[in-house]
Amino acid sequence: MSQYEEQESETQKEPEIELESATEIKLFGKWGYEGLKVSDMSLEDQMSWKPNSRRFLTHSSGRWQVKPFRKIKCPIVERFVCSLMMHGRNAGKKMMAIRILKHTFEIINLITEENPIQVLLDAITNSGPREDTTRVGKGGGARRQAVDVSPLRRVNIGIYYLCFGARKSAFRNTKSISECLADELINAAKGNSTSFAVKKKDEIERVARSNR
Repeated sequence: MSQYEEQESETQKEPEIELESATEIKLFGKWGYEGLKVSDMSLEDQMSWKPNSRRFLTHSSGRWQVKPFRKIKCPIVERFVCSLMMHGRNAGKKMMAIRILKHTFEIINLITEENPIQVLLDAITNSGPREDTTRVGKGGGARRQAVDVSPLRRVNIGIYYLCFGARKSAFRNTKSISECLADELINAAKGNSTSFAVKKKDEIERVARSNR
């Protein structure tokens, strides 16, 4: 093979390498979705993070509320961003919620040196109660009965308590909401009871055990 043919073959291989790197989707251009896993098998189908749900930004402009259970297909990071917009004065401020989450992920990456998307998945898994109570009966004959919680509701409750705990700790605090949210996610991912979400989960399960 001549020198000209060798140079031509090398130039033909370079675009293939660039194309492969360009097709990799990274959230905010920093964190990839490869190698992620959910420790609880029952929640794996309820948290959408697989190839069809991978996004560069946490805004897909999707109509996830049109049909029941369609929000399962909504990317899990976007569902978390939408929960950050609750309640009242934060309603509709999605760009602000996206900016908060981006700063939170940067803090998590600096502290733990892990993929913050994996930390988010672990935090949601550890924050959803497996058992809850419901009212059975009517009027004066009603009583509390322990029931199992569906996987979708576990994810919903976990996301809600993580966001609620971060907002509560950031109120009248010198720390920013991003720092408080990072602390909440890291502690919840470790299963630490200092996390508001994990503490509420343990409380709900304790009440359910007493009403079996």
